[in-house]
Amino acid sequence: MHVRRLPSWAWVASLTVVALAVVTVLAVQAGRSKPPGAAPFASRPTPAPSPETRRSTPPRKPPRAEVPVNSGEGTRIVYSLGQKRVWLVDAGNSARRSFSVWPGSVSPAKGSHLVSFRRPEATGSDGVKIENVVYFSTNSGISIAFSNAVDGSSPQPAPGVQTGGIRVRADDGDAIWKFADVGAVVFVVD
Repeated sequence: MHVRRLPSWAWVASLTVVALAVVTVLAVQAGRSKPPGAAPFASRPTPAPSPETRRSTPPRKPPRAEVPVNSGEGTRIVYSLGQKRVWLVDAGNSARRSFSVWPGSVSPAKGSHLVSFRRPEATGSDGVKIENVVYFSTNSGISIAFSNAVDGSSPQPAPGVQTGGIRVRADDGDAIWKFADVGAVVFVVD
């Protein structure tokens, strides 16, 4: 009697199919089971992110602040002394952009002002290189202007020094520069 032998590739293929079927059955059973007293996988609490993960997450932008009432009409910059905040307002009275600022020690008078002069770069009274300088008022001989520090700093006014610079972040300085030509309205509120 002649016994026919299966080629080795057939054995390997058959064993591979059986092994895959066993692994699939075991995986399905494992997915359906849970250890005694444990919650199902979907309802397990997720661990809190590590401090390293939290630092790399970009900060959420704060919601846009509403344009203050009684702050003029039309296209304008609104500056709140108390909130230390600026709004770039379009003709429809909607804030196109709003951001916090670091005021100097000398404040402008409340009410309407006009941008009188613009300078692409200068040196602030504190010795810091500044850019996007937009002048709109004076008080006691001190010029008052929006600007941003070239190095990104937001210094506190030096004690005993009168400064009229209202510092903003670099991207906000770019936005003011593009928004306010000479003659633009700046409305100062409480």
